[in-house]
Amino acid sequence: MAADKTDFDYQIFDDLRLLNAVLEQQERAWCELLRRYRGVIFRCIHKAVAKYRTALTNEDVEEIFAEVCFNLLRNDMRKLRLYDPEKGARLGSWLGLIAINTAYDHLRAVGRQPLLDRVEGCPELADSAADPLDDLLFKERIDQLNQFAARFSTRDQRFLELYYGRGLTALEVAENMRISVKTVYSKKNKISKRLTAMAIEHRSLLAA
Repeated sequence: MAADKTDFDYQIFDDLRLLNAVLEQQERAWCELLRRYRGVIFRCIHKAVAKYRTALTNEDVEEIFAEVCFNLLRNDMRKLRLYDPEKGARLGSWLGLIAINTAYDHLRAVGRQPLLDRVEGCPELADSAADPLDDLLFKERIDQLNQFAARFSTRDQRFLELYYGRGLTALEVAENMRISVKTVYSKKNKISKRLTAMAIEHRSLLAA
């Protein structure tokens, strides 16, 4: 996402003009798009995961929101370019549909990640509160995640610290690391996939 070279007030843009500015990779236009439709996206995410809300946390919902943003930016913003106002759908409805589909994809992916979904805060349904043994097992998993992270480059470890450790927003991470917002979502996706691969490898070694 390119830095803006204009002083446009994107808040007064109508949806189509704003979308065109986003497709021209104007970063402030992208931020305005998220500001304008953040509520819609989160409502659609909550609607999609409603029946699983007892097994998900606020962190999971934030994770899905980040995945929505990445899906909007990936492949030269292909999903945004597919939006056709002549078909009658509003931009908000289009973004909502993408959010719902992303939430469903996330739920399916979580079901295939028995180790990392525990580490990243998606607890199993339980009939009772966690006991000391649960706390110990959770700590061991966190320690294992830290061992995985130690195998990353210094820059990727910095990303993990900012995004997951300190909970900064994508824009704040981008400013801190002097990279674009698009790169933040791309890096987050790559790191997540690598951690998943490490977890699968680790489990295979334990089972051998």
